[in-house]
Amino acid sequence: MEEQHKESGFTLIELLIVVAIVGIIAAIAYPSYQEYVERTRRVDAQGVLMEMSAAMERYYATNNSYGGAAAAAADTGAPAIFPDEAPLESDQKYYDLTIESADATSYTLRATPKGVQAGNGNLELDSTGVRRWDVNDDGFDSGDNTWDQ
Repeated sequence: MEEQHKESGFTLIELLIVVAIVGIIAAIAYPSYQEYVERTRRVDAQGVLMEMSAAMERYYATNNSYGGAAAAAADTGAPAIFPDEAPLESDQKYYDLTIESADATSYTLRATPKGVQAGNGNLELDSTGVRRWDVNDDGFDSGDNTWDQ
């Protein structure tokens, strides 16, 4: 009597189906992951702008003016009173921080993304607490008045 051996293992078709399923899942998951990473970096930049705003308030308490807080005692440009890149705790920086305007009674701070890794749009915070995010990179307009989009 002949002994029958059943072969065990996967067929090539089964392996191709598994690879196709994994590829489909990866194609769906990767964009969501990228969006999450960009949102995380943007939220970190928002927090850094809040910290920079606190530094501006400390500067005002000492100098009775917001003017002169930028490098070389200027009213605009890289801050002299705070780091000029974000995030603060990482070697990889995704945003440049600047003082867009500062005078005796008001200021506007900006975080500008460095390339596509940071996401889209400049973030701004002013001395009155107004927060703007240029979502579509077309310059600040009436639709860019919140960080909560």
